[in-house]
Amino acid sequence: MQYDRTDARILEIVQKNNRLTSEVIGEMVGLSATACQRRLKRLRSEGIIEADVSIVSPKAVGRSIQMLVLVSLERERADIIDRFKKAIKSSAGVVNGFYVTGDADFVLYITARSMEDYEQFTRRFFYENPNIKGFKTMVIVDRVKVGFAIPIEAPPED
Repeated sequence: MQYDRTDARILEIVQKNNRLTSEVIGEMVGLSATACQRRLKRLRSEGIIEADVSIVSPKAVGRSIQMLVLVSLERERADIIDRFKKAIKSSAGVVNGFYVTGDADFVLYITARSMEDYEQFTRRFFYENPNIKGFKTMVIVDRVKVGFAIPIEAPPED
């Protein structure tokens, strides 16, 4: 996957606002709308742009309780890890899941309607899984910065 300086600028722009039209983005980077559309299509097909999403306020949709949960597995076997990854992907309450190094095996970002709702989630998701050694919940008091923007470095000019 390669990209040039123009692609890097397009990536910076769409990470801030992916609702801009190809015409507007093209003007910002010095391309026609058609050329900009071609580049966006290629960036998506090559997996450089993974998704076009909107960041929704959990509180606005009734999920005001947010947690980071550190999860430790009983054993680190490939089949157990793969099953837990699958469970993470299929659970609507888990917004983000990361397989990590360190004291925990996974870090999850979870939202819930209430603490009672979260307790029910823990019973289903953690306690009923014999491969979970333990989990530690940290309730989020304030979302200080939210987003998915990655710093983009333009490749050197040839």
